[in-house]
Amino acid sequence: MAYRYVTVPPGEKIIMGSGGKLNVPNNPIIPFIEGDGTGIDIWKASVRVFDAAVRKAYDGSKKISWMEVYAGEKPFNLFREQMGDKAWLPDETVEAFKEFMVGIKGPLTTPIGGGIRSLNVALRQLLDLYVCLRPVRWFQGVPSPVKKPEDVDMVIFRENCEDIYAGIEWMAGTAECDKIKRFLLDEMGVTKIRFPGTSSIGIKPISRDGSERLVRAAVRYALDHKRKSVTIVHKGNIMKFTEGAFKDWCYGVAINEFRDKVVTEREIWIIDNQDSTPGLSVEENARRIDPGYDMMSPQQKEDIRREVEAALDLMPTHGAGQWKKLLMIKDTIADITLQQVLTRAKEFDVLACMNLEGDFLSDALAAQVGGIGIAPGANINYVTGHAIFEATHGTAPKYANLDKVNPGSVILSGVMMLEHMGWQEAADMITRAIDKTIGQKRVTYDFERMMQGATLLSCSGFADALIENM
Repeated sequence: MAYRYVTVPPGEKIIMGSGGKLNVPNNPIIPFIEGDGTGIDIWKASVRVFDAAVRKAYDGSKKISWMEVYAGEKPFNLFREQMGDKAWLPDETVEAFKEFMVGIKGPLTTPIGGGIRSLNVALRQLLDLYVCLRPVRWFQGVPSPVKKPEDVDMVIFRENCEDIYAGIEWMAGTAECDKIKRFLLDEMGVTKIRFPGTSSIGIKPISRDGSERLVRAAVRYALDHKRKSVTIVHKGNIMKFTEGAFKDWCYGVAINEFRDKVVTEREIWIIDNQDSTPGLSVEENARRIDPGYDMMSPQQKEDIRREVEAALDLMPTHGAGQWKKLLMIKDTIADITLQQVLTRAKEFDVLACMNLEGDFLSDALAAQVGGIGIAPGANINYVTGHAIFEATHGTAPKYANLDKVNPGSVILSGVMMLEHMGWQEAADMITRAIDKTIGQKRVTYDFERMMQGATLLSCSGFADALIENM
């Protein structure tokens, strides 16, 4: 594609190869958006860290060709006469991310008023980046509000295109909202809208296709990274045909596509019951896994017995503790999850979530390990290979151009980008440098004010320290 506002540097494109693996040249062209507000300071610091790690890890044989593309306040100020509101997110930017596959960005302002609701959400949906990937771990010495932040080592797979991100809603008092309510009340017989006259209406689509591709990516990630479990997070006890269906579809993919590599939590209960009590009848096993079995309807009892029989068929490959070598698939209710990631953090590993629950969990877990200022994020389509790695915090405009804020979120997002590219040596070099630098108590103001004996560094100074510690 010929670009009018973007300058394409010398280098080569990343392409999707066979077997779902990226083909990454030694001089890949990587689009970047520096971001609004503090994004300018953060990007200047982060890019020096990335370049230093790549140079040192590969003795100069590899180098990223950075290509600036535009979104947010910068292009709006530069190009609004030519583009109008489209200057917030120029078409060229979307096309560049499509063409060059992998990119990275700083925080962006959400335009006020009409038009695009969120530039971040728009990029995810336009490129169908259906996984929001948020790994959360603690670095030794980072101030935390919890007693054992070291117990947190989780990876969140959050659905990135459906649920509330579909943005389907109508404002109370509008003709469109009244039309939807008439349809619900008069044609569908809905009786549960408490105040129909003053209610706005929203719809949350959750599809089988979207659910399956999300959990497929989560299970593959867990297997590739030798994780112990995948937890499906949902509110299916209330929303049975959306959240509940999400749970069922996720289990279906895990069992049908990865049968020899996974075991469900309920299958473990059944298998262990049979191992501990040889000769246990199917019905007695059913009573052990469901204490309310005797109060169930005949059809419910039959369903539980079939579940037990299916699990017992796995005894040759999963019994006698063989299941302990496999990836566990389990599910949990969303509100209980928010409690238990605090009280039982070690029980969670990879989490597969719909959009809203994943949003809550991502930020709640980030708070446990030091805040979103050091939390990385990625938006990935594992089928096409397209990915945008990004800061998970806001623009903090009052700190812009002060060389003050923590660049950790973008730097760690860059680590994820290098891992996605297969440049693990450079990624590991940065991670070790962060561990060492924070361990030396050389940190930016957000950590320094909560650490005794810490040395205060600027944003650029923290980057200098990381490069020094590589």
